[in-house]
Amino acid sequence: MSETSLKHKIALGLIPRIGDINARKLVSFFGSVEAIFHEPYRNLIKIPGIGSGIAKYICDKNYLDTAEKEAEYITKNNITTHFYLDNDYPFRLRQCDDSPVVFFFKGNCSLDAAKILSVVGTRNATTRGRELCEKIIEGLAVGHPDLIIVSGLAYGIDIASHKAALANNLQTIGVLAHGFKTTYPAIHASTAKAMVTKGGLVTDFLSDALPERNNFLKRNRIIAGLADATLVVESGIKGGALITADIANSYNRDVFAVPGRPDDQWAAGCNSLIKSNKASLIECSDDIEYFLNWKPEKSKPEVQRTLFSDLDENEKIIFELISKQGELNIDTVCRALDIPVNKLSSLLLQMEFKGLLKCAPGNLYRTV
Repeated sequence: MSETSLKHKIALGLIPRIGDINARKLVSFFGSVEAIFHEPYRNLIKIPGIGSGIAKYICDKNYLDTAEKEAEYITKNNITTHFYLDNDYPFRLRQCDDSPVVFFFKGNCSLDAAKILSVVGTRNATTRGRELCEKIIEGLAVGHPDLIIVSGLAYGIDIASHKAALANNLQTIGVLAHGFKTTYPAIHASTAKAMVTKGGLVTDFLSDALPERNNFLKRNRIIAGLADATLVVESGIKGGALITADIANSYNRDVFAVPGRPDDQWAAGCNSLIKSNKASLIECSDDIEYFLNWKPEKSKPEVQRTLFSDLDENEKIIFELISKQGELNIDTVCRALDIPVNKLSSLLLQMEFKGLLKCAPGNLYRTV
């Protein structure tokens, strides 16, 4: 990525009042992100939904200057930038209309891993809540060593899930509500450092951004969007965990919740999700495996080996790719194998009829 291109991509995410959805519309309208900043004010105000206010922000060169400084910091500190049009933009986030136009990642794991689970909950976690969180993650780690746990590095359930992942040799990703120059809360700095070498940290804020209240609400869409499903371990009747659950539901992702006593204030949110059919009831790791159809590699059904010999070359290649990754989006398969999307759709449908593949919400394909 050229420095000029990187600067413009970062600047697009800085423009006030534009939002991630309108930013995408602008790029589509002008054909490239660079073209937006070269367009004169008189033309910008004619675009539906832009108006004079946003047009002035776009023409303000201060945003490009800020973006240029950020690009220098990113390059110097080995931070990767993910722009929504780039090939390395995570396919799960790509399916979310309001996912960040640009975000930053520091770590060593794949954001397109086959199995990713978000775990969220109250910052006032009880001993029972932390123990349940640790037990569920420990159980999942036994059969799914390739699983990645995502959370928000906050107090309570967040940090319990990160630590449980590391303790069980799983990779874990923290989604930050601030920039990379800050660690909040500071007491979690050592855990965050360990996560960079065994997972990573994600943020859509500039490096010097501080942990302001609205940032925590904004980052929840990334926590929900990066994962196959979101697990709520403990939550009050209101709070960020329930917001993340609602976002995950809006993305048509699975939501799970651990039930608790009716008189427990930190179980009220989970019980409400279950009672209103916004989440499936989870008591142990086996329940998550059941709902997500996650099976350890060693227990692949014998029928797959029998039918494998009946596949044509394209079907064999597709099956091997999806089987190796565990789960893939149709766009990812299309790019990886360079098969026209119309032909690929037909092949995938045939393989579903043969009982080899299963299509999950969001055009995600898994082996049966």
